[in-house]
Amino acid sequence: MNALPNTHDQYVLSEEQVDFFRENGFLQVNDVLAEEEIVELKGYMEEAMTQELADGNTLHKDRNRPNGGYSRVLNQVVNCWRDHAGVARYTSDKRLAGMAKQLAGASSIRLFHDHALWKMPNDSKPTPWHQDFPFWPMNEPGGLSIWIALDDVDENNGCMMFVPRSHKAGKFPATPLNGAIDVYHYVQDHDIKNVQPVICRMKAGGCTFHHGLTFHYAHANTTAQPRRAFAIIYMPDGTTYNGKPHVVTESLKPQMSQPIVGSLCPILA
Repeated sequence: MNALPNTHDQYVLSEEQVDFFRENGFLQVNDVLAEEEIVELKGYMEEAMTQELADGNTLHKDRNRPNGGYSRVLNQVVNCWRDHAGVARYTSDKRLAGMAKQLAGASSIRLFHDHALWKMPNDSKPTPWHQDFPFWPMNEPGGLSIWIALDDVDENNGCMMFVPRSHKAGKFPATPLNGAIDVYHYVQDHDIKNVQPVICRMKAGGCTFHHGLTFHYAHANTTAQPRRAFAIIYMPDGTTYNGKPHVVTESLKPQMSQPIVGSLCPILA
């Protein structure tokens, strides 16, 4: 996809891009962040992750321990925006949230959480095929993610892959992210089993969006440098709580089948 026009405080997606996302469940957009923004966000994310990993007060301690099974897939810190004002500027960026709102077709879009994502050099496994939605405490499947590359990415260091139209196949069981279950384990009786996955190679500053039901995968990092990415998960305003425990909602304490709202899930666009 081509780069987007930056119109003051928003990016404007074309009708073609929106239609592509709704048909295929993902969209690649290049040059979303300028060079100076890439450098700045890299620095902020490194500060946030180094602090979290050093002081032990991570929201996912088991996933960040050097010897933890999940850390061989990637190192992550959830909700960086709550502890780092610089990261918060990007998490709440109306340009990014505005694109998510367009793609979701929502009247307004809320933050669910952000993710700082590192695949460490020469020491990671692939992120196996999975859907995000089964992990989210949401009744409605309208949530979506932006995944921003802060390093150039390809098959050698952990770029993303998507199965087109897989968001139309419905919700499947949650896939253990330190396991090795192949996407086709779940979709043998669905026509997407014959769909060729799409590899999304990108320069730093590009991004992908994907629907919460879209099957996706990230390659291992076999290079000598870390692969850094920043993800933001959005949900349409009015999305309701299904009772599933989640690190984001445990402090909000939403009521069953009531909208997920509050200062930790603000409207961004």
